[in-house]
Amino acid sequence: MEKKQLTWGGRFSEGPAELMVRIGESVSFDARLAEYDVQGSKAQAKMLAHIGILTEAEAAEIGDGLDELLREIEAGGFTWKAELEDVHMNIEQALTARVPAAAKLHTARSRNDQVATDMRLWFRAHCEHVIVRLRNAMASLLALAERTQDVIIPGYTHLQRAQPVSFAHHLLAYVEMFDRDAERFAQIRERANVCPLGSGAIAGTTLPIDREFVARELGFVDASGNPRLTRNGMDAVSDRDLFIEFSSACSLVGVHASRLSEDFILWNSAEFGFVHLPDTFTTGSSLMPQKKNPDAFELIRGKSGRIAGSLTALLMMVKGLPLTYNRDLQEDKPPVFDAFDQVALVLDVIAACLPGVELNRVRCAKAVEDPLLLATDVVDYLVRKGVAFRDAHHVVGALVGLAESERCPLNKLPFAKVSEVHAALAEDWVEVFNLEQALAARDRVGMPGPKQVAARIAEWKAELEVG
Repeated sequence: MEKKQLTWGGRFSEGPAELMVRIGESVSFDARLAEYDVQGSKAQAKMLAHIGILTEAEAAEIGDGLDELLREIEAGGFTWKAELEDVHMNIEQALTARVPAAAKLHTARSRNDQVATDMRLWFRAHCEHVIVRLRNAMASLLALAERTQDVIIPGYTHLQRAQPVSFAHHLLAYVEMFDRDAERFAQIRERANVCPLGSGAIAGTTLPIDREFVARELGFVDASGNPRLTRNGMDAVSDRDLFIEFSSACSLVGVHASRLSEDFILWNSAEFGFVHLPDTFTTGSSLMPQKKNPDAFELIRGKSGRIAGSLTALLMMVKGLPLTYNRDLQEDKPPVFDAFDQVALVLDVIAACLPGVELNRVRCAKAVEDPLLLATDVVDYLVRKGVAFRDAHHVVGALVGLAESERCPLNKLPFAKVSEVHAALAEDWVEVFNLEQALAARDRVGMPGPKQVAARIAEWKAELEVG
């Protein structure tokens, strides 16, 4: 290995062992930061020219050289070298070989604040990428909800039939979840928008750098255009809160996507039979020719564990580290990158799969024929007649027990026996079992009444700007 490749090697008499190169390299995964490393280095060059370390001509030459390198990288023509450890040193060495003035580029900069800056640029961009995908998934859920507003299904608690809801109302619950996810990523993007460049390795520099200049160049500014700077160099280079927050937000998306998937897996089963999934997002069996498996949703459900594992890895990596930078932190990027990759894939699959979902309206209608779904409505009937809720609850429990002993549906009990249970039960009690009437009565904010559901769909359409 040539001595010039060891950018930190001035005090060493021997180069690193091959195994040290293997364990020490990160370019195999941080090469994806090239775009952001180039952005940061161009801003650094302009700042160094601004304070007189570089001439304007040198800064321009460095900027042009960085642009050329990035084009080469994006075209797949750049050769990454593991012995140069990371994306930063690979780009710097290649640039210096072409532009000798680039030997000055690292003035007043450490790889510590360099990578912190690169990652903040990455977080800003990739929070937005996730938000776009979340909104696409929300739009697909919304479209499916809009075309199934008239379908009523059982809502479940403890996986037992509970009360009737519209299929659309059920789907809109996931729109709410994904909206909260988008909100979290917007907040993380805002917290990422603070510039750490100039913190150096730990304690800044004695050179007269202009941190505000760099922050403006990289867009680390508030709504009024004022630069936003980290205020403690030790924290700036060792902080991994953004990594953990981003992975945590990804984990919540994974959990929400997994719950959505579980619903569709259940609904697609022969036991439920509420939905037909598109052939393009299902697979067959290598043995049983009749099978149509909901593999896309099962894979999403599985990936939620992988995404949560990334969060756990980061938490365990950081928990025992003293200030400031420790080489352990090189392992911060693979979990974040993988969490993003998997969340992006999961959301893309949801957005693409849902338009092909069809409902089995006959099976849905059959499921909501169960009169026990409206047992709570009988309680409400009694409450309106002045019966205390707890008493009414016990009365209806007795009616359910009577129906079981008589082996007949709740709404088919002979009135003579019903009237013996409580005096407030009149012959009109059976009117409670009108399903459409029961849904229409749920007409307050957050309820599954048709008017409320239609209004919420209209609100979401306006919010997401979809037709």
